Amino acid sequence: MKLFNSLNRQVEELEMGDGEMGVYTCGPTVYSYVTIGNWRTYTLGDLVVRVLRMNGKEVNYVMNITDVGHLTGDNLGDANTGEDRLEKAAIKENKTAWDVAAHYTNDFLYWYEKLNLSKPSVFCKATDYIEEQINLIKQLEERGLTYLIGDGVYFDVRKYEEMGFEYGKLSTLDQIQAGARVEVNQEKKDARDFALWKFSQAEEKRHMEWDSPWGKGFPGWHIECSAMSMKYLGEQFEVHVGGEDLRSTHHPNEIAQSQGATGKEPFVKYWVHGAFLLVDGGRMGKSLGNAYNMVDVVDRGYDPLALRYFYFTGHYRKQLNFSWDGLSASATTLRRLREKIAELRKGNLEMKENFKGQLEEWNQKFMSAVNDDLDMPRAIAIVWDLVRSDEVASVKYELVVNNWDKVLGLDLDKEVVIEIDSGVEELVKKRDEARVNKDWQKSDEIRDQLMELGYEVEDGAEGTRVFKK
Repeated sequence: MKLFNSLNRQVEELEMGDGEMGVYTCGPTVYSYVTIGNWRTYTLGDLVVRVLRMNGKEVNYVMNITDVGHLTGDNLGDANTGEDRLEKAAIKENKTAWDVAAHYTNDFLYWYEKLNLSKPSVFCKATDYIEEQINLIKQLEERGLTYLIGDGVYFDVRKYEEMGFEYGKLSTLDQIQAGARVEVNQEKKDARDFALWKFSQAEEKRHMEWDSPWGKGFPGWHIECSAMSMKYLGEQFEVHVGGEDLRSTHHPNEIAQSQGATGKEPFVKYWVHGAFLLVDGGRMGKSLGNAYNMVDVVDRGYDPLALRYFYFTGHYRKQLNFSWDGLSASATTLRRLREKIAELRKGNLEMKENFKGQLEEWNQKFMSAVNDDLDMPRAIAIVWDLVRSDEVASVKYELVVNNWDKVLGLDLDKEVVIEIDSGVEELVKKRDEARVNKDWQKSDEIRDQLMELGYEVEDGAEGTRVFKK
């Protein structure tokens, strides 16, 4: 299996080894509903796990849930500044930060299941691991890698480099000018230094704060992922997944504080980053009104797995442009694929010994695609090539449903249910009568009516078929 390793900027063959592989995905900050852009990243983490398992590997999968410490300054390039996103949401919604976190965490877990994402061995909430984070900061302190300033405890990047480590190898962090968009903290020894623990300010009333050896406060954003990943996956593990926005600061800081604390390199062998999701050719943003979430998808009548299929139409390292028309096309294609599977179920699904050659040949094609840096567009094309081929039904069904769907996670054996109201059903009957009578003008008029009502219209041997767009 090959993956593009952001650390070395090249596609690498994974060293599988004999034991279990550790995989960690950076999860959501639960101050709001998760966007479809974020869901693309979590689907990437799911794919990594599924493909590793298809290659026969045992996987220990861990994902964090950030419910404290992620500051709004991250939007401006400095995650050490601004307001805590949970505390800010609490004021806006007139709730406690704990209530805000619980609500959005539950929403995240609900849709996580609906998207058929692999359940981690553990979901780690940052607030459940304060002790581990404090202990990790103590470890860094003992190694001389921390210092105190007015607003908190900071990691000393220069001291880290003096230990022989390279800082920012994962990104172009050394080229970023500190304070380009935010005011520089003059107390910091180096512009690259970052907060490990932030002090509660006398004038603020926080819902989430804890005692520590340095003063009452809360953990910095980066420290949670190091503390929790090392607790469950060890001081060194194999794969770390996240969105490309985390590549510039969050992940380099994870590496620095983890390697600084343990003295071991590398902290993680393979770093996998997914590209941004565009919307209608532009950026996604709450201020633009296009930061769509799963409720938006379902309210428009789409199966959540249609979005999953849509993600597979582009390679994870390339920006993918979302539009409702594009999702509609994916929903239609997924439905048709399920219909093909339903047709296969009606045939003879008996497996015979002489089918072994075809099974191996087709499976090799599919595995070659998914093992080639998760080339899902090619994998989907191979699925369709097989389904449309002259192979016997049992070979198609065995491969697509019993094997490949373990990677795809599209519930391809799911029965296609057509739900239409009585008025639409009556229009369908009238259109079929018009077609029998060769009244093509009336047939076209009714088709246009159905399309205006939001239905896709298909003509077949059994008459008119309609599907909600």
